Amino acid sequence: MQTPIFTSQHAPNIFSKISLAALNALGWTLRYDGLPATRGVMIFYPHTSNWDFFYGMLTKWAIAFPLRFLVKEKLFKGVSGFFIGSFVRYWGGEPIERGVSSGAIPHLAQRMQQADWFWLAITPEGTRSYTPYWRSGFYHIALTAKVPLVCAFIDYRRKEIGICQAIELTGDEAVDLAQIQIAYQEMQGKHPQQQGAIEFKH
Repeated sequence: MQTPIFTSQHAPNIFSKISLAALNALGWTLRYDGLPATRGVMIFYPHTSNWDFFYGMLTKWAIAFPLRFLVKEKLFKGVSGFFIGSFVRYWGGEPIERGVSSGAIPHLAQRMQQADWFWLAITPEGTRSYTPYWRSGFYHIALTAKVPLVCAFIDYRRKEIGICQAIELTGDEAVDLAQIQIAYQEMQGKHPQQQGAIEFKH
């Protein structure tokens, strides 16, 4: 049975058109053919520069999807956190303690299962600096919630950004990571030497 593709939850608006025009004016091409379900986990790789967030937000607005993303909880604390946190939450930010704890995984999975629409975007490297392995939180959230995993990317070499592949996880880490590695094998970050290896810490 063919998986339905959800190309947009909302009709394109003037803001999405402006965001797409801005991406194009900056020389970027958007690759996007829709999402495989109304709920899922989206990983974004490679993440090597602060510019990734800027281009990522333009892309989020251009495709007119309410994507959520994890943000350090400290951004929501204190007086400054009240104002900054309000903006970040409006943009889709979900406060969480540094790293995805084992307690956060079932909580996020449950929220995802109960929502009509819930796509969570995560940078598996967890940092712009080089790291020898990925954090596995995204993987366990997707498995627990029984939702598809989508590979979003940014490629500075070709100036392309978007989605390159949707994956139905098997639960076999070696098999699933091999699929992810193939999806990202040609992608190059702004600082290639800082791209983390696509593997989990054991």
